[in-house]
Amino acid sequence: MQGKVALVSGGAEGIGAAVARLIVGEGGSVMLGDVQLEKAQELAAELGERAAATQLDVRDLHQWEAAVSATRGHFGKLTVLCNIAGISEPGNVSDGSLDVWERTIDINLNGPFYGMRAAIPAMEASGEPCAIVNIGSMIAMRPAAFVAAYSASKAGLRGLTQSVALDLAERGLPIRVNMVHPGAIRTPMYNRYKFSGADTPENIETSFAATHPMNRIGEPEEVARAVVFLASDEAGFTTGCDFTVDGGGSIRS
Repeated sequence: MQGKVALVSGGAEGIGAAVARLIVGEGGSVMLGDVQLEKAQELAAELGERAAATQLDVRDLHQWEAAVSATRGHFGKLTVLCNIAGISEPGNVSDGSLDVWERTIDINLNGPFYGMRAAIPAMEASGEPCAIVNIGSMIAMRPAAFVAAYSASKAGLRGLTQSVALDLAERGLPIRVNMVHPGAIRTPMYNRYKFSGADTPENIETSFAATHPMNRIGEPEEVARAVVFLASDEAGFTTGCDFTVDGGGSIRS
């Protein structure tokens, strides 16, 4: 990641924080965009001079534009966008909360759309090979009954990712767009299910682990390694791909 400059949404914790740590560890620079600005600033201070933080509510195109501008102002350019911010809450079509539906689509699908819309002109202006990595889910390819909004948002993002990848490639722009699909990963989002009170944390963890043939919960660093590979020039001939980090969950019969 030497010479790369990344804007990471959801960078304050979980997968976003793991990605930021790895980018800096591999020689790149990172702007942490998050609604949890204080937490993002604390992480940026820990990571050192090649990290900074900015306020970013991914539902707001103007905040995306400001985050892109802040990245270029601080580091001189933008070459990598990692769309990692997301939410997951239970609910089906019949009796699920309409608020959950709207917020999930707004954050998980509209957010990356706004991010790419804001970032692509800045990437083109860099004159360098660039990359966008969107975070999906194994549920994008194998929907679950109890998370209708999450299933729809991640499946929609998969289609959007492939559409943008084709568009940029066919226009001859050196901007690759790929998607990483995690399974259940040990993050604050996962912990909200684990400690929801619906069952004991031990039983909930056993249930989530069982959805993966490898029968365990993944770690943020395992997802981060896939994200950073796709963001690097080592993946220079890869665009529009689905990279699963789900212990085999999306292919089990």
